[in-house]
Amino acid sequence: MRRVHVDLSLVSERVLVKQLQGLADGPVSVSGWVETVRDQKKVQFVILRDESGAVQLVNPATRPAEDGSDQDAAALALTDLISNLATGTFLTVTGELKHDERVKLGGVEIKIARLDIAAAALPETPIAADSGLDKRMDWRFLDLRQRRNNLVFRVQTTLEHAFRSYWIERDYIEVHSPKLMASASESNAELFEVPYFEDKTAYLAQSPQFFKQMAQVAGFGKIFEIAPAFRADPSFTSRHATEFTSVDAEISWIDSHEDVAAMQEELLQTAFQAVKDKHGAEIEELFGLEVQVPAIPFPRIPLAEAREIVKSRGYEIPRTDGDLDPEGERQISAYVEETYGHQFVFITDYHPEIRAFYHMRDEETGLTKSYDLLFKGVEITTGAQREHRVDVLIEQAKEKGLGAEHLDFYFDFFRYGAPPHGGFGMGLARVLMLLLGQDSIREVTYLFRGPTRLAP
Repeated sequence: MRRVHVDLSLVSERVLVKQLQGLADGPVSVSGWVETVRDQKKVQFVILRDESGAVQLVNPATRPAEDGSDQDAAALALTDLISNLATGTFLTVTGELKHDERVKLGGVEIKIARLDIAAAALPETPIAADSGLDKRMDWRFLDLRQRRNNLVFRVQTTLEHAFRSYWIERDYIEVHSPKLMASASESNAELFEVPYFEDKTAYLAQSPQFFKQMAQVAGFGKIFEIAPAFRADPSFTSRHATEFTSVDAEISWIDSHEDVAAMQEELLQTAFQAVKDKHGAEIEELFGLEVQVPAIPFPRIPLAEAREIVKSRGYEIPRTDGDLDPEGERQISAYVEETYGHQFVFITDYHPEIRAFYHMRDEETGLTKSYDLLFKGVEITTGAQREHRVDVLIEQAKEKGLGAEHLDFYFDFFRYGAPPHGGFGMGLARVLMLLLGQDSIREVTYLFRGPTRLAP
């Protein structure tokens, strides 16, 4: 077989796999990790994957002559090197790019001239395609090499960029609130304690809620934050984590929670359209579903009515606090899908007993000006108009049994004037999980943290 001769001086820099189709035939250099090796008698094939895709590498195999005659030592060494490549080995290959429509993987291949190993992998990998979720989480850095998992975080990047672009184009201010707090955001439950200086105790922030509201009092007008939050919740459900990314926004000069809901549904429509435009075809290929961009307005159903609808579908909600349970959320979402053809629904008009003390109450009904947003049967958001009148706020906190000793700094925000305002908090991983049709947020979290998982 003819050996490949490549003028290495013509190869200037690394090229991403996704760029190869747009290049002319000729010298090229790519870097990535070995996905598979097919070591045949006369030819060797290597599938090399990088962060952008995969390409087929080809080498005409040179085997030791049976009669002991002299052979090209460099060709023999290259053949032997490829024969011993382990899956996962990171390497750089330099060779001749060839366009060939018969090649199923992108219609291009590279004939190897030189192969340089950056770091060899152990020959046996600890996980396989059929490994369980816990096992894959143990070896997450290997699990993330899969094309599907790579796509998850490209979608996440597009989603977050779309959120930020929507807000920035509308003159919102991005804030970064502290994650070490002197007291709880809402209550003393579900808090992680952290030893602090001079024998003090700090707490990891459950939510940026208080500091989002402080920005309204500071006159910022409209703000957002995408940042970690922490809940010491010993829950093992598919939608809970002890550390998660919270997507938050808060706006001033609103008339009701409807202003917040209208902003959020427009935000989600914009972000889903961005995901569909950029990744829709690949999501359909790898996840087997079509991204549906939601029409606005989203359906709205008061909680009392939602409970009656769920009951009429044959399900009795066992909770005594009046809220929907997970099955109730699935039932009302199924009803909305059947009735309105919509994957989202706002559940509104919650009783104060099951809402935070800072949610404003309607003077006529006594119910809170708040909502939960359900997506495909799972709650992804709580939003509300906040109570900005300090005397009312203090009384509502007392009703909840919350003492001024922990909240006086918060009440101070409102003693010097505050605009009517409201906002929402949304779990990023839940949105991703449901968008991509996954069963657990662990599948869409870079490194999951739960009650029994603190590593890797």
